[in-house]
Amino acid sequence: MEYALLFFAFICGLGVKLIGVPPLVGFLLAGFLLNFMGYTMSDGLSTVADLGITIMLFTIGLKLNIRDLSKREVWGGSVSHTLLWVALSSGVFYGLSAIASHFIPSLDFQSAILIAFALSFSSTVCVVKVLDESGEMKTRHGKLAIGILVMQDVFAVVFLVAATGKLPSIYALGLLALFPLLPLIYKMINKSGHGELLPLTGFMLALGGYHLFEMVNIKGDLGALIFGVMIAQHQKASELSKSLLSFKDLFLVGFFLSIGLTALPSIAMIGLALALCLLLPIKGLLFFGLFTSLRLRARTAYLSSLILANYSEFGLIVGALAVSLGMLTDEWLVVIALAVSFSFVFTSILYRQSHSQYNEIKSYVKRFEKTRRLPEDVYPTMNDADFLVMGMGRVGKGAFNALNCLDDINVWGMDADQVKVQQLQQSGMNVICGDGEDIDLWENLDIANVQLVLLALPTIDDAVNITHQLKIAGYQGKVAAIARYEDEVKYLRHNGIDKVFNFFTEAGLGFAEESMAYAQSQQLKP
Repeated sequence: MEYALLFFAFICGLGVKLIGVPPLVGFLLAGFLLNFMGYTMSDGLSTVADLGITIMLFTIGLKLNIRDLSKREVWGGSVSHTLLWVALSSGVFYGLSAIASHFIPSLDFQSAILIAFALSFSSTVCVVKVLDESGEMKTRHGKLAIGILVMQDVFAVVFLVAATGKLPSIYALGLLALFPLLPLIYKMINKSGHGELLPLTGFMLALGGYHLFEMVNIKGDLGALIFGVMIAQHQKASELSKSLLSFKDLFLVGFFLSIGLTALPSIAMIGLALALCLLLPIKGLLFFGLFTSLRLRARTAYLSSLILANYSEFGLIVGALAVSLGMLTDEWLVVIALAVSFSFVFTSILYRQSHSQYNEIKSYVKRFEKTRRLPEDVYPTMNDADFLVMGMGRVGKGAFNALNCLDDINVWGMDADQVKVQQLQQSGMNVICGDGEDIDLWENLDIANVQLVLLALPTIDDAVNITHQLKIAGYQGKVAAIARYEDEVKYLRHNGIDKVFNFFTEAGLGFAEESMAYAQSQQLKP
């Protein structure tokens, strides 16, 4: 049966992708259609869904700098938003229930607060998926969104403990022994190499953290996240995360299917869920108001607010607990599940055009900026750059070093990962921190003398978007980019990139040229 479910998910995912909609929308649709056709949730699919969430939280931890959570915009924004949202929306739910009792399941004030709290979370699965696909996990707004999500996860764990009365075991103190064991864990990761053993090591650590925390009465998902955070400083953390990427995406298909298979809704429930989604703009506006009041730039506040304006899978967990304790009726759990699903669809579709949307409304949005900026939001400066390499990963760094060897060429690099930029600056490289899709950055950066911009980026959509932003900012030079497949080469050229290098073809050519040069030099030796 699991094969039939996954096959149907594939058909729906491919179908929506062909019309330009993210595949996860198709997976959600597949779940509801399968439910309508009589399919039910199986143990195997439930296991796959749980595994997907566990691996996802572990990979979030691998990319998380714990210092990011200590920033005022993260903890202040998350706490303030939760309190304001619960206060506002619980009153709305209670009032609507009293006014339209014939159409809405009745609620007392305590139940209204529970529903408001369940809908206060933003979706970790949806947000991380969208940020991953757009290559924005390390950007300023991406890191802010992840920090908010982690704080919300902590709120959820605290609620589950308080509501169930299930306190951590006294043996939970033994988890502190993990820190002295870190050198041993690091050594094990080093010995795992770069092949098939590396993702298996990731699975072992993620599931080990999950079950270890469950054994001491702490939510297992939190254990997977903490294990990821503990390993985040390891030199192979990024490689480990990439090795788990395909597995995580595959297992998360099960999660999206499981939402649709939770229950079969009625027309009234669908209508009520859509009504709940009308509050999503208010949720986003609350985030935006709080972020700008905390002195974040308008673009950062706008993008973070847009991607956080959804409901979360944690809302289902909170709702299910409330139902089991008799605080809510089963009808409300189905309504929450539908609202969560619809919010995924809205976020996935709206965020695809987020950068162009900002360009259109930025003159209005920037009115809410504070004149005093946070240190991280001060625009960088770049002196007399001839070439600019964007994306300082392995390919970008290699291109930077090669160009830097040329005489009379001033080469600069740019990356959205502030930690990486600081490390490269300490090694003496001319590198600045910036998001290439930020039109405000280009308008405040001196690029008049730049002859060539090299885009060494993970996705071709990023390359196209940045090229578009450069042209809006009046850039007159040339743009080069890398691609991994031939269809990507055509797509990039069609969208205004002057020169496209096929990653694998050019790597082979470079390898051959270097080898021939070496062979000829050896023949010349006496």
